[in-house]
Amino acid sequence: MDLLALADFNLVARHGGFGRAARAAGRPKATLSRRVAELEASLDLRLFERGARVLKLTQEGRALYERTGALLTELDETAAAIASGADKPRGRLRISAPLLFSQMAMGRLAAGFALAYPEVRLEVTTEDWAVDMVEEGYDLVIRVNPDPDESLVGRIFLRDRLVVVANPALVRRADGSAVPAVVRGTGDQTALVWHVREADGRSDIAIDPVLRLSSLIMVRDAVRMGVGAARLPISLVSHDLAAGRLVHWGDADVPEIALWTLYPSRRLLSTRVSAFLDYLKAAFPMGTPDELAAYIA
Repeated sequence: MDLLALADFNLVARHGGFGRAARAAGRPKATLSRRVAELEASLDLRLFERGARVLKLTQEGRALYERTGALLTELDETAAAIASGADKPRGRLRISAPLLFSQMAMGRLAAGFALAYPEVRLEVTTEDWAVDMVEEGYDLVIRVNPDPDESLVGRIFLRDRLVVVANPALVRRADGSAVPAVVRGTGDQTALVWHVREADGRSDIAIDPVLRLSSLIMVRDAVRMGVGAARLPISLVSHDLAAGRLVHWGDADVPEIALWTLYPSRRLLSTRVSAFLDYLKAAFPMGTPDELAAYIA
């Protein structure tokens, strides 16, 4: 297999088109097109579906890109490390992270990482949905309680839990009638009863969702104002609880919140991704809610 043609194929696949790849690399578009066509002929496979305006990897093309992209990146990084005399992380690192974690901690984390590794060009985007890492060109994603995915590997780096909190002026009614609540999301998906774990056992809290907001930061701010109770991560409200701005009604009887770092199942992990994983581990060595609360204080 022609290694240079394979590199050109990866270039086009990474940029999603011959034109964009040519502009990014400063290479003629016709040359890239010819090299990819030669690779397809040598493999007797169609690697791209070519439409009038869209260029998309075939199933075989995607498999080739996933299996060779990391190897070529590793070769480039090894050659650069040998040339410079040091194996330093360098190049672009694209990360996708969930909204709340980004709002709470990602700005500080990204800035600290950029200062520690000035030759890495870090790009962070925020999404609360699963992204296609290969299709969208991400090196690493951070997700909350992700569904199992055989194409990805990863590990938990932080744990959190939901608690029910309210403004001290809001009274939890002894007769069991519904209390006003601030919930995340829209529509009628929210259950009208919260199951709560307390020191003396479990109980139920009937709720009346009087306010629906799309961000947990907004939910917390509304709860501080006394609009209603809410279920929020303990890391987000621990300082409010300590200061008496909010009171704790119990732990929500739901599964724990686990934040995962995920990356493609590749034998060779890039030095950039390894460096960021190590940086996260140093920031949250135990991975507890208290560490996250202290980090954002």
